[in-house]
Amino acid sequence: MSTPSNQPGALEDDFDRGLKNRRAVLGDAWVDKSVDNANEINAEFQSLITRYAWHDIWGRPGLDHTTRRLLVLGMTMGLARWEEFELHCKAAIRGGVPLGKIKETLMQGAIYCGVPAANTAFKLTMDILREEGLLPAPQPLSAAVRVATHHTFSQPQLRAAVQGAGGATPVVLSHALGLDLHMWDGLAAELAVRREVLRYDHRGHGGSAVPTGPYSMDDLVDDAARLIREWGRGPVVWVGLSMGGMVGQGLAVRHPELVKALVLANTSSKYPEAAAAVFAQRVQAVQTGGMAAIVDSVMERYFSAAFRAGQPEAVAAARATVLRCDTAGYAACCQAVGGVDWLGRLNTVTCPTLIIAGALDVGAPVAMSQAMAERIPGAELVVFDEASHLSVAEQPAQFAQVLQGFLMRAA
Repeated sequence: MSTPSNQPGALEDDFDRGLKNRRAVLGDAWVDKSVDNANEINAEFQSLITRYAWHDIWGRPGLDHTTRRLLVLGMTMGLARWEEFELHCKAAIRGGVPLGKIKETLMQGAIYCGVPAANTAFKLTMDILREEGLLPAPQPLSAAVRVATHHTFSQPQLRAAVQGAGGATPVVLSHALGLDLHMWDGLAAELAVRREVLRYDHRGHGGSAVPTGPYSMDDLVDDAARLIREWGRGPVVWVGLSMGGMVGQGLAVRHPELVKALVLANTSSKYPEAAAAVFAQRVQAVQTGGMAAIVDSVMERYFSAAFRAGQPEAVAAARATVLRCDTAGYAACCQAVGGVDWLGRLNTVTCPTLIIAGALDVGAPVAMSQAMAERIPGAELVVFDEASHLSVAEQPAQFAQVLQGFLMRAA
């Protein structure tokens, strides 16, 4: 037996527990309006849904509230219950559900509920975002802006995304181990204002093929060379981070005619001998336990503690990408990364080179960048004080500013 819940020390009954969930999901204003205006006709109904819908269902431990919110959006979309959809969509947005997850729910609904339902759902969502002052920046599909996705004709096939126009030297963006071309979304859009930009997935990653491993660093460099030749826009500015920077070094050493300028971010030209055992352990862990076995340690290396605490959505997105990475492809690329060895040949690099390091980067410490800068003639070295391994994610504005300044001078 319970006592009224508005008294100090009161015991909660199922109505009280449901009311808490109802408030957490829909907000106090809506719930107060529904509960406080109950009358002889609908009071029992309000009690029913509060106890059984909001406690027995929303209070079940099997799914978190975000997942339940998204399911409700999909279900109300499929049933064309637009008043209910709008209510829950507004509550989800106000409740901090990532807009990317809402978008993906509506995209899924476009297939399983139909395009007319998706049209209405997207319109209502845009209206809510506009009302809340959260409408994203325009992303027109005009020829100069639209992102076009391609695959190479040559094998193994590589997925590439191309955007932008203009007479400036084209740029190729090359991602880190375990991620994909979407690592560069923000920077690519900014660069595309003045030049063509190509991003691609390394073999074993994203939408690219996964040939049988192990891979060598030369394999990844050969992929990059044929990609540029097939694109037909070389020589290019190569911007590579981590594994992408290793590929960029090899490209400048082995195919200098394809590289007009080089940007090496958070990368290494050679690891100490002790690192071989670390990479071997990582390969073994992935082969035994899948990507879940290493994803948490990867996030700790890729992002500083402060960034992980302050930007959980960005970290969650990167984590999800790593978990989607093909296990065999990751392990094969891991072996290529562990065996990187360009240090003794960097003195042959003749193109303008910018090296970016993160002071908080334990995966590619500043000393590794200094070693490259000492060997590449005329190389510039910039250290970001507040960045770990994925400097373009942790310090996007600083990364873009430094890069744009370099491009003005070199390309």
